[in-house]
Amino acid sequence: MSVRLPPDPALMAPLRWTADRMDQLEHAARRGQRVALSRRGTEYVVVALRVTSEGRHDVLIGRLPMTGEELAFRLDHIDSFQVVG
Repeated sequence: MSVRLPPDPALMAPLRWTADRMDQLEHAARRGQRVALSRRGTEYVVVALRVTSEGRHDVLIGRLPMTGEELAFRLDHIDSFQVVG
């Protein structure tokens, strides 16, 4: 009997950012919608505040609903995302 382990997040390719996905993310930020995302194996649900640039990287700034803490997520580090409302 073999045990199947989940894939190693370090080996998973980051999300490919198409124009449609960027539009979804930017609209969520403009409307202050919640976004569920996964980064390095950890799932987050944040209120999208803005999409901006830090150096040469695009970044989503989101607020944790429970604490109000703002977090920055480099888009090239996000494994998956979904606008949830």
